[in-house]
Formats: sequence, C-alpha cells, structure tokens
Amino acid sequence: MGFGPFFFVIKMLNRRADKLELLRIAEAVALEKSIDKELIIDSMESGIAKAAKSKFGSENEITVQINRDNGDIGIYRKLKIVEKPMNLNLEIGLTEAISINKENEEKKIGDEILQPLPSFDFGRIAAQTAKQVISFSVREAERQRQYNDFKDKKDSILSGIVKRLEFGNVIVDLGGTEAIIQKTEMIPRENIKAGDRVKAYCLDVRREQRGQQIFLSRANHKFMEKLFIQEVPEIYDGLIEIKSSSRDPGSRAKICVKAIDTSLDPVGACVGMRGSRVQAVVNELQGEKIDIVNWSEDPAIVVSNALSPAEVLRVNVDQQNKKLDVILTEENLSKAIGRRGQNVRLATKLLNYEINIMTDQEDSERRQIDFKEKTENLIKNLELDETLGQLLVAEGFSTIDEIKDTTEEQLSKIEGIEDETAKELIDRAKEYHQKDLEEISKKIKDLGVENDLISHKGLTPGMLVTLGEQNILKLSDFADLASDELTGSLDEIKGEKVKIRGYLEDFALSKKEADELIMSARDKIYKV
Repeated sequence: MGFGPFFFVIKMLNRRADKLELLRIAEAVALEKSIDKELIIDSMESGIAKAAKSKFGSENEITVQINRDNGDIGIYRKLKIVEKPMNLNLEIGLTEAISINKENEEKKIGDEILQPLPSFDFGRIAAQTAKQVISFSVREAERQRQYNDFKDKKDSILSGIVKRLEFGNVIVDLGGTEAIIQKTEMIPRENIKAGDRVKAYCLDVRREQRGQQIFLSRANHKFMEKLFIQEVPEIYDGLIEIKSSSRDPGSRAKICVKAIDTSLDPVGACVGMRGSRVQAVVNELQGEKIDIVNWSEDPAIVVSNALSPAEVLRVNVDQQNKKLDVILTEENLSKAIGRRGQNVRLATKLLNYEINIMTDQEDSERRQIDFKEKTENLIKNLELDETLGQLLVAEGFSTIDEIKDTTEEQLSKIEGIEDETAKELIDRAKEYHQKDLEEISKKIKDLGVENDLISHKGLTPGMLVTLGEQNILKLSDFADLASDELTGSLDEIKGEKVKIRGYLEDFALSKKEADELIMSARDKIYKV
C-alpha cells in the first residue's frame, strides 16, 4: 500500500482541517482493497494512538476515537479511578476525575475514564510510526479478505491473467488478488508470457504472514480431472465417475473412468464426437497424450486396459500386498513398459498397485525358482527326499507351517502319501516349529526387546524379531509408529510415487490390523 493516503491523515491532524476528507480516504481505500471501511478507520485510530504514544510517553495508555459522521479526531489517555493514585500515567483519583469532566460524577472506584489530550504537531517519526501501523493493519485485512474469498475455491479451476514471471514462477492476477504457479507446478517447456490468460488448478490456499497465499498448479493430475469435468457433462452430472488419474505433465496421462449409469460408454463419452471433448483437454494441457481407461472391480482387467497398446497374456493378482505380475509376449514388452518406463509408471500411479512386467518365459523361470526354493526348504528342514518335497509343494504345501497346521487325513489324500508318512510329516513339522520358536525367542532376548512389547497381543515372534532389528524395543516405541510404517506405503517424491517398505510388510499385515495393533499399544501406554 502506498504512503500517500495515510500521510494525508497526519497532515490533517496537524492543521485540523478537511476532517471529512479523512472519512473519504477510508472509504476510498476500503473500496480499492475490498475490505470493510470500519476496519480502515480502526487501523487509523491504532496508528494515530501509536504516534501519540511517542509524543506523550509509551507508559501512557492512549486511545483514539474518530467520529464516523464528521471526522473529528479525539486523542485520550485512559486512566483508572483509584483511592490513592500511585502511577499518574495510568491512575487518577475520583476528585481529579470529576474535575476533568462533570459526567465522571457517576463513576466509582475501579472505573475507567478518558482524559482528553491536547493536539500536537506530528513530526516525521510520529508520522512514520502511524503510517506503519495503518499500512500493516490494512495489509493484514487484505490478506484475510483474500483468504476468506479463496479458501472455498481450493480444489477448483481458477482463471487469470499472467502478471509477471519471477525466477521461473508465474504470478497470476485473479482480479485484484495475486496467485502463484511455482516452477515445479508448470507444464514442462510451456511458453507462458505476461498478458496471457491461463487456467490452473487451485492446489492450496494458505494464511501466511508474507508472500503468496494462493498456490496454483497446471502439472497436478487433478487439473486434468477438473478439465474433464468441465468438458464432459456426464461427469459433471454424476453419471460417470473419475476413479483415478496419473500424469507425466506435458507428455502423457491416464485417467480411469466408471459409468454409474450402465447404459453409458464412459470412454466414448470422455472422447466425445470425433474426439472433440478429449481434444479440448489435450489442447489445454499443451498436447499431452491422454489414455482413457475403463474401470473394473478386477485390477487385472484395469491393468490390461491401462497398459494398452500392449496385449497382456495374463495377470497374477496379489491383493494383500497390492502387487500385480503382468505377463506378456516379448514383442509386447517394450509397449507395456513405454519410453523410459513411462507407460508402466503411469499405470502404477493409476492403480496404486506395484506392477511387475515380465515375459511368459521370465514368469516360467520365476515360478521354477520359487518352486525349487520351497522344495529345498522342505527337504532341508524336514529331512525329506526330493520327490516327496516336490510332491508337497505341487499340492500347495509351500511352507512348514502349512504342513504343521494340516491334518493326517488331508495329507493322506495326496497320491503317494500313506497314513504313517502323513503322521510323520506333521510330527517333523511341529518339531521344527518348536525348535524355530526357541531360536526366535533367544534372538528376541538377545536383541533386547522388552517384555511389554513381547506380551503385546497380535505380535508374532517373527514380527518381534523384525521390530527388534529396527531398534523398536519397547511398547512405547511401537505406539509412536504410524500404520504405514508397518505395512508400507506409496509416497510422492518430486511428482513420482515411490514405494516405501514397511517394517512388517513381509507378514501380510493389513492397514486395519496395523491400526488396531498401534491403537491398543497407545491405550496401554496412556492408561499407565
């Protein structure tokens, strides 16, 4: 805000003329800044009071009153009525109070009065002080007004004129209010210059002491979603739902859509007649290629659609660990991966699944390795011959615990396994399990895991070892964790989703189970 309008306030105080002009200034500034006139006058009162303190002494409590009708300015010292005044700057006797004004006769001990102060000539320092207070108050009010106007516009598309460029950031005029598109939120290689009209997604509206408050983005995947809502009436009306989206800004994007009204073709509706609807979005995104994917309850179908134009042979789904193994021919491998891994990377963001791309041969080799490892585990630890080990794994018994927990009757159903052999297998599995438990218990003790964590219901010995190796030794350590730290998560770093491994990820712990374990630990800690 300029100094001029408020310098005039000080000049008026000095010459005591044109008092109504003060009110006109307040009204003009309020109109210009779109803030309440009353707030402008309040800030003037505070600024004049601050300046008056420099004249009459900071130990005084000064108050200023501007008449809202005629612009008269009254400067007063606030005094408290006491029996024996000790501080004459803040206190006054009742007799002295009455001598100031006859109306104070109704006052009593403990009440406050306003003592009029004489007019004085505001010097340069006092004028500067008043100007600073008024300007600060008006700036704060303007920021608050901006925040109130735009806080409900978060998560929507805003349009404005590019005002200037600063170090790669774009400052946008939204009509009396500035917003910023940071360099990282711009579409790469996009040529924007001052005077251009731009659309952008309102990423955040923050209440800050200085700097921009409204943060826009043209690179965020939500920007594309909002553009589709504008271009496709069926999405706006709720007949088609956007399930997820992912972008490599300026290059390629994917959007997954679902028809709420089953009579609609969601992909066709988004494409539009002769591609008119999707082309409008593409043009706004500077030619970004957009793949529109039909949503399904089956992640295998979605990933097959998302990796188009690659033809998928089959998909192995691990919903517990949110992993997908996509198997295809050698010819389709490069299509599925895309240039520099772009296609599979965008599909990973779209589905929120970890996607492993492999050829049919690689899948076969992986299965053989997995079969061999499981077989060798049974042969080594249960002292079996190779044929029996392979037979058990082929029938679905891939771990020693699975054999321990089965029955003799179930094992005997396998061709080639007699009743006596079945009993011996279960006995050996139980014996190994017990020995393993003893070794794990010793390891837990050696790691220094404390009893309160060991006895926490829901944590298995294997989990305790893993936690101990991560130096999580006490129940209070465990209670301080978040569920994502146990199960793992996908974090976004520089616009890319990165897999963060969880401490107990190998134990197929669900997020709900992790939450319950942590909350029960916190209950124990806080109750103590």
